[in-house]
Amino acid sequence: MDKTITGTVVKAISGFYYVAAGNKVFECKARGNFRHSKISPIVGDKVNISVLPDERGIIEDIEDRKNCLNRPIIANIDKLIIVSSYTNPAPDLYMIDRLTAVAVFNNIMPIIVFNKSDTGDFTEFASIYKNAGLNTYIVSANDKDSVKNLKYEFVDSVCAMAGNSGVGKSSLINALFEGFNLKTGEVSTALGRGKHTTRHTELFKNSLGGFVADTPGFSSIEQVDNLYNFKIKLPQTFKDFLPFINTCKFNNCTHTTEKGCSVLEALKDGKIQKSRHDSYCRLFLLIFFSRDKVVCHGRCYDH
Repeated sequence: MDKTITGTVVKAISGFYYVAAGNKVFECKARGNFRHSKISPIVGDKVNISVLPDERGIIEDIEDRKNCLNRPIIANIDKLIIVSSYTNPAPDLYMIDRLTAVAVFNNIMPIIVFNKSDTGDFTEFASIYKNAGLNTYIVSANDKDSVKNLKYEFVDSVCAMAGNSGVGKSSLINALFEGFNLKTGEVSTALGRGKHTTRHTELFKNSLGGFVADTPGFSSIEQVDNLYNFKIKLPQTFKDFLPFINTCKFNNCTHTTEKGCSVLEALKDGKIQKSRHDSYCRLFLLIFFSRDKVVCHGRCYDH
């Protein structure tokens, strides 16, 4: 009789799924009934597999997902490590704020990391996010001592790396965990961004009981299943807004231009950073003028 075990999908290529269970990785195929239910296993899924005598496996069922991002397609992320670097490319605060909001909306803890600390002073940038109540680190992938504290974020967690190409995500993973040898790319001087080195999403088991994802990169609003819900909940995704959003004069306050808005008062008093509120307004307007749509695995459907 085939034995059944539970594991995590760490890679999916051409209909084959590689499931980590215990200290082994099993090459698996999925049961045909998944096609009829229009559900397919994806990287990050917790699955139950039947192990055949030849040590290959069959995915029998998929456990409920904590969350699911669409680009890249990955499930059950605990933390999103949002990486920026200095000058080449320069820190993109809107990108950081946008990904932070998307992470919180998807029940993922955002972690802010400024890499390549040997190329400039990140103190001012880091203070924005520390003041917003977000775990923030200044590191260099070339200095293993600088990443010691960041390493604790990966304990017993499934973490994904996000940020513009060229900020050193793969180099950072290699610095954090001995034995990792992910491909890294140089920054294009013509484009000011990195050459893509990651071709597919894959989870790598780390030495701290968790997994780290190397991904082809995150896009913007495609990570949100429902734009209407995202718009409604957008203020709650900005952690530094939370003490103020329920004390506005009007219940339907958008926290953009209204008189009697407690968020705008906090902004005026320096309790909220201007760059954070600028990003919020930009994201709010982007969603407001977008059609409400559901995005699922790269395909858009009217809601």
